[in-house]
Amino acid sequence: MAVSAERNPVHPPAVPGPAPLTGTGPAPPRRVPLLPIVTALVLALPLSLLCGAVLGASGIGWGEAVGHLRAGFTGGTITPEQVPAYTIVWELRLPRALLAAVVGAGLAAIGVAVQAMVRNALADPFVLGISSGAAVGANAVLIFGAFGAFGVWALSTAAFGSALLAMTLVYAIARTDHGLTPLRLVLTGTALYYGFSAITTFMVFAAEHGEAARSAMMWLLGSLGGANWGSVPIAAAAVLAGLLHLGLSARRLNALAMGDETSAALGVDPARLCRELFVVSAAVTGAVVAVSGAIGFVGLMVPHAARMVVGADHRRVLAVAPLAGAILLIWVDILSRTVLAPTELPLGVLTAAIGVPCFILLMRRRGHTLGGQ
Repeated sequence: MAVSAERNPVHPPAVPGPAPLTGTGPAPPRRVPLLPIVTALVLALPLSLLCGAVLGASGIGWGEAVGHLRAGFTGGTITPEQVPAYTIVWELRLPRALLAAVVGAGLAAIGVAVQAMVRNALADPFVLGISSGAAVGANAVLIFGAFGAFGVWALSTAAFGSALLAMTLVYAIARTDHGLTPLRLVLTGTALYYGFSAITTFMVFAAEHGEAARSAMMWLLGSLGGANWGSVPIAAAAVLAGLLHLGLSARRLNALAMGDETSAALGVDPARLCRELFVVSAAVTGAVVAVSGAIGFVGLMVPHAARMVVGADHRRVLAVAPLAGAILLIWVDILSRTVLAPTELPLGVLTAAIGVPCFILLMRRRGHTLGGQ
């Protein structure tokens, strides 16, 4: 007896790589194979981490810095005269470089997810309003000393907690009886972004001490100055969990980028996938913003650069974008510490300075993938 295909559906075929998120032309051809790009990035990442731990404004030489790293990893001994330099390299620079890699990878990966979720090439991890929500809690600590009972964890706890509250508010407002829609999600996130930004601006103007306001502005523009070994594992766990989920969902992301009707025909529930992506994006964004502040342009620029190199297939993009984001932010952090040493520049200033011309060049060269003809 013939078996009904409707009652016993077969598994859908592998989902091909989607066309670009915007534009009218087909996806551009892949320029290079994936393996050489990933191999180069994998080799560049530890070298970048080494440079992040060695380079700085304190005048510690390469040989001395590498020796301190060796002592830290192997449990070697150091002389009392070497303690200050060892502390700078092992306790300050290395965790800062690691945290930069974690934050850069998280922002780049979530940028890929958000652009697929809202089907908007201008989307980035902050379009959901989560970062501006986190800023409210962080400024409450920096300016008014709130959450003092949490001690050294006060800033991260307040930022992450307010990010989760912002996520809940965005979800509650954007959700309808038919689920989440990309347009409502973008509009709600944008509206609440401006609302939260107004609150943080008021808090900065209400600060009684100029140094508190300066610290708040530094955090709002992104900084890894507070990085330590305690802040790395939590952020890394959140980012790794998000990367794992996105990697397993890459085929579904390909379908989602084609539209709701196409993804449903391919056996993907677009409403359910959007809910999953919203939760993952909000959680990872909240975790990285809590330790680094609001760093712009990484989640917008890196996904587009990855697509330009390896094509629009999310399996390929998610293999490249997190590595590229990690390396980019390590070097941005190095520049922030050395360009105007001993003054430290906010990371957001440098990511914008690098990102704006790169993004304009990308639009000029690959305009058909970004709304051109």
